[in-house]
Amino acid sequence: MITKLLLTGALVLGVSAPASPVEVLAPGVSVRSVTLGEGTGHNSWTVTVAVPSDSQDPDAPAAALGSRDHAAELVKSLAAKGFTARAEEVDWPAFADSPHGPLGWRVRVGSFASQTEAASTAAAMKAAGFSAGAEWTGQDGPQAQGPEHVKVVIVDPRQFKGQVIATHGPTVTGRRTTSSLAAAAGALVGVNGGFFVIDPKDGFPGEAAGLGVYDGQLQSEATNGRVELVLGQRPSIASLRTAVTVNGVTVNGINRKPGVIRNCGEPGDLPTAEPLHDSTCTNADELVLFTPQLGAATPTGDGVEAVLDAHDTVTALQPRGGDVPANGHVLQGIGTGAAWLTAHARPGTKLRIDSRVVDQHGRTVHAQGVVNGGPWLVRDGRVSVDAVADGISHPGDPSYLYGWAVKRNPRTMVGIDRSGRLVVVTVDGRQPGYSEGFSLLEGAHLLAGLGAVTAMNLDGGGSTAMAVNGKLVTSPSDATGERAVGDALLVLPR
Repeated sequence: MITKLLLTGALVLGVSAPASPVEVLAPGVSVRSVTLGEGTGHNSWTVTVAVPSDSQDPDAPAAALGSRDHAAELVKSLAAKGFTARAEEVDWPAFADSPHGPLGWRVRVGSFASQTEAASTAAAMKAAGFSAGAEWTGQDGPQAQGPEHVKVVIVDPRQFKGQVIATHGPTVTGRRTTSSLAAAAGALVGVNGGFFVIDPKDGFPGEAAGLGVYDGQLQSEATNGRVELVLGQRPSIASLRTAVTVNGVTVNGINRKPGVIRNCGEPGDLPTAEPLHDSTCTNADELVLFTPQLGAATPTGDGVEAVLDAHDTVTALQPRGGDVPANGHVLQGIGTGAAWLTAHARPGTKLRIDSRVVDQHGRTVHAQGVVNGGPWLVRDGRVSVDAVADGISHPGDPSYLYGWAVKRNPRTMVGIDRSGRLVVVTVDGRQPGYSEGFSLLEGAHLLAGLGAVTAMNLDGGGSTAMAVNGKLVTSPSDATGERAVGDALLVLPR
């Protein structure tokens, strides 16, 4: 059956090389490699005039799009310095919730056979006062065609007797490579999981930037409005939120720095309570819960913290910064949260903590594992990408959507077909001539072509990785090799 599914996907995008044989890792678990696309002869190097990003995120795209008038003026300015430039319109992708028409205009110079030639022209442009960089047109988007190196894993819960789990490794904080997590657990297959914090100014490096449930325990709050992969006896994909309270009062976060919310999406967040990907919001009035799995000291700063024992009885109320008891919790408060703790968390007081994951109807969801991600890719068997609601579209910044979703990048994606099988896909990218990657819509079409009735995007870019029997089988795009990530999705033998 996997062959039929892969052939369906091949018909959607076109296969430029024979697919590898199906490798059966265990009853109900198969992996296959496929090369899609039409080669590289139609692509070339060019120079794009861009505004470099000041983000510390290595996957943050540069500002490459402007208005039509800005592009026209830039073409004139380049001509005055002896550079023949062209303005190219970039259209909004056909997302389920996006407007139609132009997304913006990019300005480019030349078409070169080699990166060296393009880089030489870019250097001359920089010397003339322009910000420019060499780019490979194979990563422009769907019109660029191929090639793409794709891995497809099928897990059939009707035959597979093992488990599919989410893991952050020994602690919530800290980053580890997908292949090391897979090897340590003896996994048949491992892929990188959800979005996570990279820069310390955005939180604890390695903490999930969205909902995270591991071994049945809630370890990170949801980015409300985003989609998650839910793991248990039968995997599912759903939009979930977290409902955490202490004595009926809302707890804003779990295992993160108070006031610092990566990807936003929580009530009270500034500048927005809606999801905003790769952005960090703030909130001056918060309560944050820390669990023993944190793996680090709680953060210092203004406010207070209450130390709780295994029965949630307060043993100390003290300045922020300390260890989490092995069988207890710590509650930190800032602003009004600090005032609440000071009034209600005196030593000897027993608190009532309620931590739940709930669906859109407020019903409690019991899951062994949850991995965050976004956006949706497929719903009811049809391509349906909610990039605007998911926070991939940044208001007033078309270049972000262009770089993250329109251009081709490495991707990790998951779907579920009508038989309940889990379909896990990775595509290598940002490697000219070897593998370009997918635009977001290309990834969605592939998952739909593989038979997924529901599908979502996981973390991608330099994070994309797959390990089979503990060995890396993908080609990471980071120059330093496989990236250490926050969590991973593992297929474990019985």
